[in-house]
Amino acid sequence: VIKATGTTTTIDAAELQNQTIQDFKTWGKHFLIQLPKFTVRVHFLLFGTYFINTRKKTNPKLSLQFDNGSLNCYVCSVKIIEEPLGKVYDWELDLLSPKWKFSKVKKLFLSHPGTLVCDVLLDPALFSGAGNIIKNEALYRAGVHPESKMNNLPAAKVNELIRAVHSYSWDFLAWRKEEVLSRNWKVYAQKKCRVCGGTVVKKYTGKLKRRSFSCKNCQVKY
Repeated sequence: VIKATGTTTTIDAAELQNQTIQDFKTWGKHFLIQLPKFTVRVHFLLFGTYFINTRKKTNPKLSLQFDNGSLNCYVCSVKIIEEPLGKVYDWELDLLSPKWKFSKVKKLFLSHPGTLVCDVLLDPALFSGAGNIIKNEALYRAGVHPESKMNNLPAAKVNELIRAVHSYSWDFLAWRKEEVLSRNWKVYAQKKCRVCGGTVVKKYTGKLKRRSFSCKNCQVKY
């Protein structure tokens, strides 16, 4: 890092200068920049983004300049992690990690019996990396209404839903790279179901009051 700047006030960007990056890792929406003595955690929140070798007109929250390019992060939070990452993050809960573990996620999933499934799917402690689009499309893929109660889900449907979140996360990534993500939405931001043509209901659901889209024909409220 030959130069580190940005509008962040939570770290001293100058501390990053002249350090050599050891590795880049991700955990959900956390982008982790490993340096010799600590890790910089960049959380992209709801609308954060990054640019490599280019930048937006607005000032980045964190900008790192190298002798062969640059990294610019926007609309994010930045902090320093001094502990070993293995003590901070459980890679078995990260949906895009090769270490993701179905059995561990299922155990945590079943520990919220009275909760609406729409809230559980947005809990980063269970599904690191899942956002509102993934929530809606995975629920559709599993045929589950967002306001279903956890304790009412049949055992087979629990398995199906967890695997739907995992598989859709990989599809989400592939479609995003191909710039065809919205073309593959079945209910999210739709008025009609793209499979059966039925009416899609939009509602702000659960404690989080996030937008939920559900098809009256294809999803069951348990």
